[in-house]
Amino acid sequence: MNLLLVTADQWRGDSLGAAGHPCVRTPHLDRLAREGVCFTRHFGQATPCGPARASLLTGLYAFNHRSVTNGTPLDARHGHLARALRALGRAPALFGHTDTSPDPRRTAPADPRLRSYEGTAPEWDVVQPLPEDGGPWLAWLEEKGYGRLDLADLYGGELGAPAPFAAEHGETAFLAERFLAWLDRREAGWCAHLSFIKPHPPLVAPAPFHAAVHPDDVPAPVGLTRAELADLHPYLAVLAAQPRAAGWWNKPAADDPDGVRRARAVYYGLIEQLDAELGRIVAALEARGELDDTLVVVTADHGEMLGDHGLWGKAGCFPQAFHVPLVVRGPGVTPGRRVDAVTEHVDLLPTLVEAAGGAVPLQADGRSLAPWLGGETPLDWRRAAFVEHDFRDVETTTFERALGLGSDHCQLAALFADDLAYVHFNGLPPLAFDLALDPEMTRDVAAERARAPEVLEAAQAMLTRRMDAAERRLTASKLTAAGVIGRFE
Repeated sequence: MNLLLVTADQWRGDSLGAAGHPCVRTPHLDRLAREGVCFTRHFGQATPCGPARASLLTGLYAFNHRSVTNGTPLDARHGHLARALRALGRAPALFGHTDTSPDPRRTAPADPRLRSYEGTAPEWDVVQPLPEDGGPWLAWLEEKGYGRLDLADLYGGELGAPAPFAAEHGETAFLAERFLAWLDRREAGWCAHLSFIKPHPPLVAPAPFHAAVHPDDVPAPVGLTRAELADLHPYLAVLAAQPRAAGWWNKPAADDPDGVRRARAVYYGLIEQLDAELGRIVAALEARGELDDTLVVVTADHGEMLGDHGLWGKAGCFPQAFHVPLVVRGPGVTPGRRVDAVTEHVDLLPTLVEAAGGAVPLQADGRSLAPWLGGETPLDWRRAAFVEHDFRDVETTTFERALGLGSDHCQLAALFADDLAYVHFNGLPPLAFDLALDPEMTRDVAAERARAPEVLEAAQAMLTRRMDAAERRLTASKLTAAGVIGRFE
């Protein structure tokens, strides 16, 4: 069996046709969902990119792997997907990026990898790197006759205008092309991680995808205004006060409704372009006779606020930043199943390792999705999503100074259940939202006496989750007079 893990960067879980989105058309992903399993309540574990991908690749919650911001080193002792696949005799190939910051204790002081957060997780065969600066793609464009350009040249146009390159020459197409060229030389039994950077900003799309969705057709942002957000909580007040990204990232001001509509439309167009490239990949697998022998997993690292609550990007405590798509198709997968139970990124490493023939590592905080994929419904499955966001910045200390907190206190964890969302802050008051009455999370009920039992229950559930996921690589073993018994890693 072949393994193909596809991730997109900053792709909201509601933004695909199979999720019932009113204007995004994703026919190729929808086909995979019809022929496989669509997980409707799948959550990344952390934001931003580095922590999110660390959880996906290690199977660990952020409070265990502790690579909590872009640039925070990932402890070299942690196992990860590529290492587990290699132990099973696979040679995992990588196309794109993982945003993994190397452990400086295992790295020479002059190593250039210590000067960027855009490192690559170890033990992947990096076939085609594609960092955020787009270097390999820009070189490819120059070969295609576009001349020597930089990202500002390509992405500096007016919001909603087409990019100055053909769709078949965009970043998404470039990475798909490199993967397909590699695939053409492979024999059965391959495994690969294809990591697209879109629909991550800049919000610029090539024709015809720049106009695939009309701004008048996009759903309006939900939630609070920035002013209302600032009144809700001290952390959110500081977050709302942060300047939006300047220049060609094309994130409009919250008080510019026309700009918000146009930016959302371009975002959806980038998703449609991504879907088109997925279609090319699926067609190639079919032509090779390998589609039914390939476990295809499509997801994203984290979501995007997209103007909801007046916010852009992935910071904060709202589910839009963490809810992502997950579609799985392949051998042994029940076709056409829709799973509404809560699943998480920590489940992907156990799932992929088990599919490759290995045992789920003791390190893993999640559980294999194999029962769901095989048509079963586990009775003891989790009932809430657990996510984290660390807002420290040891370089600028922005939030530390604004909130009077030490860096280790600049962190939040949230539990999203069916009827209540609970957000716990280290050093600041908690937040709680009645999702039945207030699904957009606009009114804090944490301090209401009548809601105290529910809030306490949510806080206890969060503590239980943390205790369940405590370090366990040696705890299942014991030294006895007869020697070591139990299992350990």
